[in-house]
Amino acid sequence: MEEFPNTTATAQPMVAPAADLSVLLIGLLKGVLYRDGDERQWAALLNLQARVRDYAAVLNLELVLDEAEGYAFLKSRPEPADDDPAPRLPRLVARRPLPFAVSLLLALLRKKLAEFDAGGGDTRLVLSRDEIVELVRVFLPDGPNEARLIDQIETTINKVVELGFLHKLKAAGSASAGPASYEVRRILKAFVDAQWLAEFDARLANYQSQLAGVTTNKAGASDE
Repeated sequence: MEEFPNTTATAQPMVAPAADLSVLLIGLLKGVLYRDGDERQWAALLNLQARVRDYAAVLNLELVLDEAEGYAFLKSRPEPADDDPAPRLPRLVARRPLPFAVSLLLALLRKKLAEFDAGGGDTRLVLSRDEIVELVRVFLPDGPNEARLIDQIETTINKVVELGFLHKLKAAGSASAGPASYEVRRILKAFVDAQWLAEFDARLANYQSQLAGVTTNKAGASDE
């Protein structure tokens, strides 16, 4: 049974833990909590994580907390099996299918993060806009308008930033210091696991073969 604080043994008001818990839950419902983003909230989460899990479970959510990587978020609990008599609760966190370009960039960033970790260097993977563009463009069909292709890739980058898997870094000095740089958020590892990556590799191979066929057909038609 949970023990309540003894008001005679501490000068701290009883409302403080409740207030901290409310702030934590509201923040987690809004998005990801990073240790380096709010160290005070992170410390509060480590202290109150059992109560956060209990309250989240009421909403059919579970807390994902990675102390080593320094992030935490809420996700929907797994749905019961077909033969499970437990009621199926509505999902608070909706599933949204991702466009191919976004899925492609997430997979490429996940691979880049795995290669980076294997090198055993710094813990922060930072890529310039140009480096990200080069990662993606080799998988996209060539077009007559190079500027339009770059714009499309930048739109995809912005979408991944909105999803929270890339963090745009502030440029040092003037605003015209050069192309933007982005930190690859390590929470990407929690969403893109080895199985997802393998399945996407299969889909990507199929996509590349289709793209090669289209390119060959175009080349053959131009020779006639």
